Amino acid sequence: MITYWHNPRCSKSRAGLALFEENGITPEVRLYLQDGPTLEELQAVQAALGLPALKMMRTGEKLFKELGLHKDSPEAELLAAMGTHPILIERPIAIKADKAVIGRPTEALEALI
Repeated sequence: MITYWHNPRCSKSRAGLALFEENGITPEVRLYLQDGPTLEELQAVQAALGLPALKMMRTGEKLFKELGLHKDSPEAELLAAMGTHPILIERPIAIKADKAVIGRPTEALEALI
């Protein structure tokens, strides 16, 4: 089963969902902006991605700067910010077992198919 952190307003997120559907996969869709992940879930996804927290964030969001975050912010601070403000999470993210992929570019999601 693939869990898909989805934002229907995002074209990349919609494209990723279409890619799965074209391949006969119906992921479990999580509207993460409404149903934000817990800190534990964020830590698990970070481990599955194998990336620093900064790489799973939308650093261009105005809120990122408003919160005083920057590229050298501690991991715990970045993860806490994503937990409190899910808009900061890069989208889309697909999770399958202990592996996760950020769907930018959309083709990156093929690693889970």
